[in-house]
Amino acid sequence: MDDELEVTVNGVSYKVRELSDAAQEQVTNLQFVDAQIADLTAKLAVYQTARNAYQSALQLLLPVTKQ
Repeated sequence: MDDELEVTVNGVSYKVRELSDAAQEQVTNLQFVDAQIADLTAKLAVYQTARNAYQSALQLLLPVTKQ
């Protein structure tokens, strides 16, 4: 099994170990940022769910008005 890490840029795949040190550093930077984005996306989903629950709870507590 080939577990070698590859990166695809503009539709072209590259083996990371064959890239220059500077290019490998940028791959590492991209991996870090991608992980941070994934973490923030997950947190945002939790916050949006909580917000929806708080809004629903508030609606139940508001007085009924005639429109």
